[in-house]
Amino acid sequence: MESTYFAIAFVSGLIPALFWVWFWLREDSKKPEPYFLIAIAFIAGMAVVPLALPLQKLAVDLYPEPNVAFIWVIIEELLKYAIALAIVLWNQEVDEPIDMIIYMVVIALGFAALENALFIFNPLVMGEYLNSVMTGGFRFLGATLLHVLASGTVGVFLALSYYKSKTIQLLAGCLGLFIAIVLHALFNFFIMDASGETILAVFLFVWMGIILLFLLFEKVKLLEQNHNLQQQ
Repeated sequence: MESTYFAIAFVSGLIPALFWVWFWLREDSKKPEPYFLIAIAFIAGMAVVPLALPLQKLAVDLYPEPNVAFIWVIIEELLKYAIALAIVLWNQEVDEPIDMIIYMVVIALGFAALENALFIFNPLVMGEYLNSVMTGGFRFLGATLLHVLASGTVGVFLALSYYKSKTIQLLAGCLGLFIAIVLHALFNFFIMDASGETILAVFLFVWMGIILLFLLFEKVKLLEQNHNLQQQ
């Protein structure tokens, strides 16, 4: 029975994440990325979850304090960025600034898909079906977009420094990672034990961040267009 519940939870986490992947890929329709590399990035994002869980458990064992959640955030964001550097961002198909954002977002969505499945599975296996549905809905609108915002921020900094020196790219990546950690930590801090109004305010914060990410996405598109014009 647990395997059936996990299959249901997995599909419930996967489908919303794939919706957001489709949504973001539409923004890069002029020069779409190869599907095989998108799939690799998504699976790589999912692979971060089983890597992060034992490290987060170790953090609890070594540092059993309430603010250990901040260390969890650092682990997640570091691993997402590290796997992007190791698996995707060096690939020759990543040949324009906008690709940096696309692949960071896809990795974030792969991570969110499996993480959401685990959150849905726990109440599902205990027979709390309504709680499971509500958890999936909240994570679709909140935590999933938070992961997109955090990793997308790293992608924006990498994109804006795409034509700069390696040193500037390194610094930009570190700064983007720092901001991603801060955003993720703030979300977790305010969402814990939050009331209805507070949750709405936190979600509004995330949605405004996504709007800003869209605006920066368009700015990066202009960066690429201006570079191409200068090369002609």
